[in-house]
Amino acid sequence: MDIFLQQMINGLVLGSVYALVALGYTMVYGIIQLINFAHGEVLMFGALTAWTVAGVLQPAFPGMPGWVVLILCALVACTAAALLNFTIEKVAYRPLRNSPRLAPLITAIGMSLLLQTVAMIIWKPNPKPFPSLLPVTPYEIGGAVISPTDLLILSMTVILLVALVWLVNYTSLGRAMRATAENPRVAGLMGVKPDVVISATFVIGAVLAALAGIMLAMKYGTVQHAMGFLPGLKAFTAAVFGGIGNLAGAVVGGVLLGVIEALGSGYIGVLTGGVLGSHYSEIFAFIVLIVILTLRPSGLLGERVADRA
Repeated sequence: MDIFLQQMINGLVLGSVYALVALGYTMVYGIIQLINFAHGEVLMFGALTAWTVAGVLQPAFPGMPGWVVLILCALVACTAAALLNFTIEKVAYRPLRNSPRLAPLITAIGMSLLLQTVAMIIWKPNPKPFPSLLPVTPYEIGGAVISPTDLLILSMTVILLVALVWLVNYTSLGRAMRATAENPRVAGLMGVKPDVVISATFVIGAVLAALAGIMLAMKYGTVQHAMGFLPGLKAFTAAVFGGIGNLAGAVVGGVLLGVIEALGSGYIGVLTGGVLGSHYSEIFAFIVLIVILTLRPSGLLGERVADRA
């Protein structure tokens, strides 16, 4: 039972990060039917930007509390990631909006590789330790342990998800996003500016990805130029798992994927004496994707157009 509880906690924490990144995929797809494969690199860019800011602030202000440094890092990283994603949409995707679907897809893959290469040039390819900005003493819950960083990830994810649901369902921008997702031309005739809405969607997705990147950096204590590839791929899997284009589906898919991955790797590790667990943790995401697409191609929650944003 202790193993189950511990792996559930690990899975919920990991799934929360996947959910935040998956929301960026599903929001963009819901409006312009584009899979932004550079989204994982936006996560990486946010994490490396936060690492850079922390490296400047800590020596300059040695007495500054860690949580203040974390907030400042998050603000700068989110702003930088938002500007990056806004530029990507305007330069790389907007000119191809009316092209065959294969063109923007290839462009997205190329943009992903370009961002990885640029990050490797700027920050160098070696992994860099991310500073500990929060207390490291864990809390014990029924035989399992949870760190302050894990608690922050879970609480921040809940807050961000609630804020996003409120934005999409109860604000003028959310209504414009839903209208654009339904029919961009008709939305334009009703006074909605599709270009502005699409840019706003990319900005919101970038903020969520940057925060997810900082959370991953804090959890694993390291950052590097390739750190966004696997989380981005798994978040895309989570979006398809839950139903691409569906906000609730992205959240459900992300959380379930994290739990399945944690439980699978945890119990395989127990059965093999800790030899195979971590080595095989990556396969569970793709096994789940194959099974779900075989049994239910539209994902767990399907694709409900009214919720697309």
